[in-house]
Amino acid sequence: MVRFPVDDQELSTLHALAFGSEVSVQPWAARLERHALTWVGAFSNDQLIGFVQVCWDGGAHAFALDTAVHPEHGRQGIGKQLVLTAAAEAKAAGCEWLHVDFEPHLTAFYLNACGFRPTDAGLLKLQG
Repeated sequence: MVRFPVDDQELSTLHALAFGSEVSVQPWAARLERHALTWVGAFSNDQLIGFVQVCWDGGAHAFALDTAVHPEHGRQGIGKQLVLTAAAEAKAAGCEWLHVDFEPHLTAFYLNACGFRPTDAGLLKLQG
């Protein structure tokens, strides 16, 4: 579901489960409304089991962030469908490029399953 009404507790819990961290309720709904081009959710029996957001520069570049699938629903193609739907939404908005950063263990997912290609990139840590 695209641009679904976000429950901060539900999305914070999914994010924590998917990334193996403690649940810390974040203001997801407000952040998404302010900064995201779109977001996509996957649901099972009205429970949020997958999520990805797309931020953008207002022009040609969009960025896939926070791709998360509930661990009990992994390896079923949910993440791939979320990313492909997000890509289609970015394309429909006029974006030319969809960027993504990921950890090495997700290389096969993003490059093989979702069709991204490797590029050189840089990262500058600003805090901590």
